[in-house]
Amino acid sequence: MHKNWKAGLLTIVFGVFTLFLVACSSGDENEATSQPEGESTTGGGVLHIGLSSNAATLDPTLFTGAYESQIIRSIADTLMVYSKDLQSFTPSLATEWEAADDMMSYTFKLRDDVHFQPGEYQDGRLMTAEDVKYSLERSAENSAQNRLAGVESVEVTGEFEVVLHLEEPNSAILAMLTDPGNSIIPKEEVEGWGDQFGAHLVGTGPFMLEDWQTDQQVELVKHENYWGEEPNLDGVTFKFITEDAMMTNALRSGDIDIATNIKGQNRAVIEQDGNLELRSTPGLSITYLDMNYKQGPTADPKVREAITKATNIEEIVQGVHQWGGGTVAYGPLPKGSWGYDASYESVRPAYNPEEAKEILDQTEYAGGFEIDLYVLESRQNYATIFQNQMKENLNIDVNIKVSEWGTLTDTISKNNAPMNIGGWAWYPDPYFFLNPRFHSNQQGSNGNGKGYENEKVDKLLDKALTETVDQAERSALYKEAVTEIMNDYATIEFDNLDISTGINPKVKGFHLSPDNSISIVSPNGINVSIEE
Repeated sequence: MHKNWKAGLLTIVFGVFTLFLVACSSGDENEATSQPEGESTTGGGVLHIGLSSNAATLDPTLFTGAYESQIIRSIADTLMVYSKDLQSFTPSLATEWEAADDMMSYTFKLRDDVHFQPGEYQDGRLMTAEDVKYSLERSAENSAQNRLAGVESVEVTGEFEVVLHLEEPNSAILAMLTDPGNSIIPKEEVEGWGDQFGAHLVGTGPFMLEDWQTDQQVELVKHENYWGEEPNLDGVTFKFITEDAMMTNALRSGDIDIATNIKGQNRAVIEQDGNLELRSTPGLSITYLDMNYKQGPTADPKVREAITKATNIEEIVQGVHQWGGGTVAYGPLPKGSWGYDASYESVRPAYNPEEAKEILDQTEYAGGFEIDLYVLESRQNYATIFQNQMKENLNIDVNIKVSEWGTLTDTISKNNAPMNIGGWAWYPDPYFFLNPRFHSNQQGSNGNGKGYENEKVDKLLDKALTETVDQAERSALYKEAVTEIMNDYATIEFDNLDISTGINPKVKGFHLSPDNSISIVSPNGINVSIEE
């Protein structure tokens, strides 16, 4: 199964994590509640949440959108979840886990008191290791987004114990297991419903699927036999509101309690409404400009260095995010990743157009040149500001090539883009940001279409993935790799997009996570309530 799993992982990036393309304000507003998270003032009530896209399916294996994952997360559970700060893992259906010495397998001990929600084909029976084997192997074999690549098989070694056998050592496997696509589900319901299972999801989570009104909303009710802390709410309703202004208006009118994906001028509308709160936090995302490492002017490292030092990143971020919604990025890891290090801020070269011109004049491209920049229409504003800076500072004529998604990815992956602007968002584990974009074995993919290659970086990334599961050791290796990457001037990171929500203050205990996950009740201490 999935012998080329590293390349396969790349398919997730732009499909699942469009969720990160949201907005921001300053400060740590996501903790600005009058009541600690998880503490209830009054029980009951139904929480109404606005999602910016419709859901097509809730089948963990088949879903492709972040908005669908938000609903799945409240119905079904994974073996583990991230801690609220995304720096470690918290037990969920698994109570503990351990990697083998050769890192070719992981053993998981499971809870013995977990019951599925009652469904059409089972009555709420006990979850066992057989269910974990079935669910994870189903994902490894059939996931539309390759969410469990690299798993060879799952072995049941006891009624409440399983062993995951891997195709090769992989310390990032635990991050994959937090994905809602790897939720544990009952075989009877999947086989009984067949192609319709995605409209009748059954899991072990705090809420059960009650009703789905196509293109309108999904209603969930409390699972009375939930294994974890009893939910404070009687139910949750997810409403699909695809137009930005309508989302804001629905929050202001009281039709929803939480509005997601708040951006642009709607940020100011909510901020200025005394009855609402705008909460924002830097997300796990990077917007960047890649330079072709193999051919054209930017194959010369001096040209790449000149372009980097002639780029005023602060001006670009301020121009793109005039209403807020993005913060300056320092290197290829977002600040929400546990691998981020403050030292990157000093490694990134300062804006210095005079020095940049002197560096360019040392090359055969002295006096400027012409180059194409490929970009999606949604990121054209970044390209326009960058274009002006290059003309003013280095007399480089940047031709902006606005492309649709298919053309853009095809051009990039074939190393035919002299420059391109893209976005990357994924799990907190540095592997998911660094390997796809900078490992030489990803040349020919959308992530490393620039053709970046550095033998030292390859060795550091390989060692961090295959030789240790210790987070401190991996972090040190990634720090060395990032420093090397930044000194090669292969890419210019512009910003971290922010996760932003509008919220009614009567909602208590809501945690705004940098990974944009919406958790209503979670083993990591979250239990949302409504104060009437």
